[in-house]
Amino acid sequence: MTETTNHPLLNGLPVFEPGWVWLAGAGPGDPGLVTLHAANALAQADVIVYDALVDRRILDMARTGAVVEYAGKRGGKPSAKQRDISLRLVQLARDGKRVCRLKGGDPFVFGRGGEEALALVEHGIPFRVIPGISAGIGGLAYAGIPVTHRDVNHAVTFLTGHDQSGLTPSSIDWRGVARGAPVIVMYMAIKHLKTIADNLMAVGREAGEPVAIISAATTEAQKVLETTLGEAAGAVEQSGLAPPTLVVVGTVVKLRAALDWLGAINGRKLTTDPLGTRAPADADRTA
Repeated sequence: MTETTNHPLLNGLPVFEPGWVWLAGAGPGDPGLVTLHAANALAQADVIVYDALVDRRILDMARTGAVVEYAGKRGGKPSAKQRDISLRLVQLARDGKRVCRLKGGDPFVFGRGGEEALALVEHGIPFRVIPGISAGIGGLAYAGIPVTHRDVNHAVTFLTGHDQSGLTPSSIDWRGVARGAPVIVMYMAIKHLKTIADNLMAVGREAGEPVAIISAATTEAQKVLETTLGEAAGAVEQSGLAPPTLVVVGTVVKLRAALDWLGAINGRKLTTDPLGTRAPADADRTA
């Protein structure tokens, strides 16, 4: 395959053939986090079917003349049904369109991209999957919180805060999560945060464990609330933070005091020993 655009960064990337659907991850929000493959899809697509969490500046990357269709789903608001979205992709592809299905984050991480891909397979529609930076990784990085850190954790669990009915997932083994995951990253969790926190504390997590809630991650509207597991639900209610949000539970939250690089750009003084693990003699040394 050869390039179909004159942009040097996209040279040699795949040609988007008519009748194909490319399931592309748009990343967590910041347009700079879009991959070259996703930019290539936008540069060639005839139709872009996008989700609610896709930044408008990313849609501005679309080629002139592309049709842009909204197919977003937001909790508690009127939304397109998943089956209707999948069938719309099939219809557009059968009409000979080059269809970019643009999803926030990564299409296969709580994005229902797998369901859409299975529908395409069922109807004989050729497709490509373009991974994106998941909010659970990129969003935490922009908040100055590493998903893993050698001195803290060698495992992390990602989970969703609600199921298809909008309720707290009943299939989650909270005891297993609490015992096996030093760090827990939760998508779409603030609506049921009290129930989730109560479930975790009931099986052994400490009420004083650090928690961070990140709203509008990686965008100019990003806000980060640091609290504890026992106080998280009340703190969110008082703060007025609104979705989309991420919730991270674990000692890695303490590292934000040293790694909040966005805060440092705006004048925050970073801590050199956020975990309090360095010996006094070491703490006085500068790198």
